[in-house]
Amino acid sequence: MSNEGVDGGRRRFLTAATSVVGAAGTVAVIWPFLKSLKPSAKAQALGAPVNADIAKIEEGQQVTFIWRGSSVWVLRRSKEMVENLTKGDAQLADPASKSSNQPDYCANPHRSIKPEYLVMAGKCTHLGCAPKLRPEHPAPEIDPNWLGGYFCPCHGSKYDLAGRVFKSQPAPLNMPVPPHRYASDTLVVIGEDPEKKA
Repeated sequence: MSNEGVDGGRRRFLTAATSVVGAAGTVAVIWPFLKSLKPSAKAQALGAPVNADIAKIEEGQQVTFIWRGSSVWVLRRSKEMVENLTKGDAQLADPASKSSNQPDYCANPHRSIKPEYLVMAGKCTHLGCAPKLRPEHPAPEIDPNWLGGYFCPCHGSKYDLAGRVFKSQPAPLNMPVPPHRYASDTLVVIGEDPEKKA
């Protein structure tokens, strides 16, 4: 068969154009499949760790982050707030947090890795309401010996500034502390435990 009269430039153009269209078609078919392998934003929100930038939190201020669809509070406690934590132990149902839900590295009087920062799930252990931060003291309308803490407006449960519940409250347990670690001095990763040192 003779190739006389065949335009070589046109043949190369048609071959290249067909290759480009074929490649685009392949990508169009494969892309949805590859995208389906990536977890959805909803799936990531259900379990993925959350980075909490704490650089701008001032003393006495609390900021809310969302992890696994729930509020997690980061409270920056003042030196006075930290010192007051041991003064109210006699009023608490579980001052040593033996029955509480918190990582082992937070089983201490301040229930945190760093005493000045409390990382805590923002819900009452009674029926899941959101207690209000009431750092001021005294506050006789809450308790005659109030040193600051959390007050649940739903049924009146009281917690100290480490989320430890007072005795004889509707709430049975201290508020939970989620796993968390410090990636830097100003970044907390909520949902991940600290790396164990060998």
